Amino acid sequence: MKKAEVESESDAEVVVAQQPDTEKKKQKKAKKKQITSQTVRRHMGKKYVAAKKSFDKNTRYALADAIALLKKNAYASFDESFEVHINLTDSNVKGEVAFPHGTGKQVKVAVADDALLAKVDEGVIDFDILIATPAFMPKLVKYARVLGPKGLMPNPKNGTVVEDTKKAVEKFQTGSVRFKSEAKFPLLHLAVGKKSFEDKQLSENISALLAAVQRKNVQKVFLATTMSPSVEIEFEKIVS
Repeated sequence: MKKAEVESESDAEVVVAQQPDTEKKKQKKAKKKQITSQTVRRHMGKKYVAAKKSFDKNTRYALADAIALLKKNAYASFDESFEVHINLTDSNVKGEVAFPHGTGKQVKVAVADDALLAKVDEGVIDFDILIATPAFMPKLVKYARVLGPKGLMPNPKNGTVVEDTKKAVEKFQTGSVRFKSEAKFPLLHLAVGKKSFEDKQLSENISALLAAVQRKNVQKVFLATTMSPSVEIEFEKIVS
């Protein structure tokens, strides 16, 4: 009986001893949460927070209204990009879209030759897209480990292995862009123009992208600028 009482007292002591530690942990966790929240607010900035208040997260905007709203609330001093973020039905969606008005970004397209490979050997990769002829592809095999992870390895499926390299260069320089969903998640992100574009130009570029992705692959579509919160758009009215 005495032994039981001793054990009970011992247990009580343990509980009493643990209470301050538990309370300290709770206080520390609450303080950390408060600091994190303050850090996030500082990171967002007053202009971002103000812009976010102008958006209704429960509203799906018509494309024209979304573009106008984002332009009205754009606050960066530079020419922000307009970006489309798509929730897909599958994580293996890829293809190519020809933007009728380009994206506002200058794309450097190169044609593979011995001089270019010499530069790659030196660690210099100063191009966004690489075009090659079928006859030159054997020379590129050993560069697959360097070019592949960067998405620069020519591939006949995306139109970068062709006989007519001049035509291919012109195509990619005038607004043809390859797209691919994230490797692990059914998400797609792509710039579709600049804030300085006319509303109609942005609308036509976005319509071209959604047509290329195809309605069956789309669940939700969000539009944002480089520095702004995103708004959901009514994509069903854009692509059938």
